[in-house]
Amino acid sequence: MKERRATSLDIAYRAGVSQSTVSRALRNSPLVTPETRQKIQEIARELNYRVDKNAAGLRSQSSKTLALLLFEDPTTDDSHINPFFLSLLGSITRFSSGHGYDLLLSFQQFSEDWHIDYEVSSRADGIILLGYGDYMTYREKLEQLDNAGARFIIWGPKEEGQPGLSLSCDNFAGGRAGAEHLIQLGHRQIAFIGGNTQRSPEFMLRYQGHMEALREAGIEPEPGLQHEAYNFEEEGCEGVHKLLRSGKKFTAIQCASDLIAIGAIRALREHQLEVPRDISVLGFDDIPAASYMYPPLTTVHQDTHRSGELLVAKLIQLIEGETVQSELVTPRLVERQSCAPLAK
Repeated sequence: MKERRATSLDIAYRAGVSQSTVSRALRNSPLVTPETRQKIQEIARELNYRVDKNAAGLRSQSSKTLALLLFEDPTTDDSHINPFFLSLLGSITRFSSGHGYDLLLSFQQFSEDWHIDYEVSSRADGIILLGYGDYMTYREKLEQLDNAGARFIIWGPKEEGQPGLSLSCDNFAGGRAGAEHLIQLGHRQIAFIGGNTQRSPEFMLRYQGHMEALREAGIEPEPGLQHEAYNFEEEGCEGVHKLLRSGKKFTAIQCASDLIAIGAIRALREHQLEVPRDISVLGFDDIPAASYMYPPLTTVHQDTHRSGELLVAKLIQLIEGETVQSELVTPRLVERQSCAPLAK
């Protein structure tokens, strides 16, 4: 009588784990702890278990590829990629490779069937989305992906009722930390340049954190010190011009992004105002240029290394049928020379 061939279900039963965990352990996936991986591989050897790679590929129809779709932003160079996403891109590439996945990189296309070219056509097992432009319009595209049964994760906000999985910086906490730093330096008249609408929910959360810090310090915010801005240097310039034209007094500017802060500093110089002697300026993101500009920019740092790791790991868990939760990544303040104590 022919001996029955061992299956992954047999290994799972012996190891006391799920069948999907066995599958990952036999692929040396970093999603499985070294101890569990070693235990499963030892049991597999004891049972003389062998993976039929061709059959496994047919069952899963896996391409072992992730699609990374970037939103095309207007930039001062030819990349059309937000500088923050360039840092995140490197981390995503490394961790995809570490998990045994190739990475398909492209700009997002907004045709009615934009999802067809990727996961639905089996070119990729799952999709990572970076950037979104106008969130209210973008949300409709997320619903298209969700209705098509696509497995995807977005770097961005998690709004009520939003379909799909998201990973984001804790923007509210970051906005509050930035304002608290300026308050500790003695500033009470603090302007904010950045969006405060549902079309830019991440900027809106940063502004809400800023406002809470002011109120907790007993400072009544002045509505005239907030100016709408998208994530471009020119918007920071225009925000400063509007603030100065308004005649409102301010000693510091908190910006919703580093790009806005870079533009704000340029505009202040045009008005013969020195940073931080006359006006302190604080950014958000900690893009590479923040530490090299003059003066080096005090900013709220987003951990692109950890975020890239989580984007890849969560998407792979989703691909493998696990229940995955959206998550916030904690930011931290980086003190440099663009903010100074208020002169008395």
